[in-house]
Amino acid sequence: MTDLTPEFAGSSPSRLTSKAIAGLRRIPLSVVIAAAVVAFLVLCALFPGLVTSKDPYKIGLLHSLRPPSFEFPFGTDQLGRDIFSRVVHGASYSLSIGLGATLIAVTVGLAVGLIAGNAGGAVDLAFMRIIDVLLAFPALFMSMAVVALIGKGSVNVLLAIAIAEIPRYARIVRSQVLIVRQSGYVEAALILGQRRWITLLKHVLPNTIGPLIILSTLGIGSAILSSAALSYLGLGPRPPTPEWGLMLAEGQGYLRKAWWIGVFPGVFATLTVVSTTILGRYLKALSDGRV
Repeated sequence: MTDLTPEFAGSSPSRLTSKAIAGLRRIPLSVVIAAAVVAFLVLCALFPGLVTSKDPYKIGLLHSLRPPSFEFPFGTDQLGRDIFSRVVHGASYSLSIGLGATLIAVTVGLAVGLIAGNAGGAVDLAFMRIIDVLLAFPALFMSMAVVALIGKGSVNVLLAIAIAEIPRYARIVRSQVLIVRQSGYVEAALILGQRRWITLLKHVLPNTIGPLIILSTLGIGSAILSSAALSYLGLGPRPPTPEWGLMLAEGQGYLRKAWWIGVFPGVFATLTVVSTTILGRYLKALSDGRV
């Protein structure tokens, strides 16, 4: 028995290795760098103690407003807290909010899009009109309105961003469902007497969820950016939480004499958004066969 596919059957290990290396060489350098940045951020979020041993909450007034140095790579803030440690520990907050909000938005948007696209008629019309109204407002404005209604905090910010992103994913799913419903194998299954809900789960859902997962990768970056914006406006976690947007707000008043307080959290937030966007676009290109 062998697990080799016909394409690789009979190939020597050296030939398989050379093919793998050739495949890796075709990956753009920007994608490799983006993947490395995301991997480092995930490491910071899951195991911050491996990256830095300093306490992000420890106050040391004797070390306040220290510029970047060997002892403090990113300097210290007005309370003498180590900026590098706070940025590293802040990755867990930003990534958790970005991933959590995207997961909720994708799940609810998938359900709404499937119901609207499969039901059609008045149900589809009602759902789409509501979604059109919600899409008329900028996502950040919607998030601010939801936070104003349910209150501040990390969990509420996560829910607010998710609610603001649901209409976008619902519209994407609904469009994909309408396309798949017109395919020959779906029509054949319905003609043969297969129940509509079985067809929905067996044929429509698998062909809808694939593109949605790839597009959600792009949404993670925008969710993280929205989280930082809400925290910057004072609607997110409260001090002394080491969250990037909150750190940007705290460093705003020290840009002239201690630029590092706000610059490094902003750099990390920007790198996160850019890296996830690059990876998402590359996955989209792979799925479309353009790579």
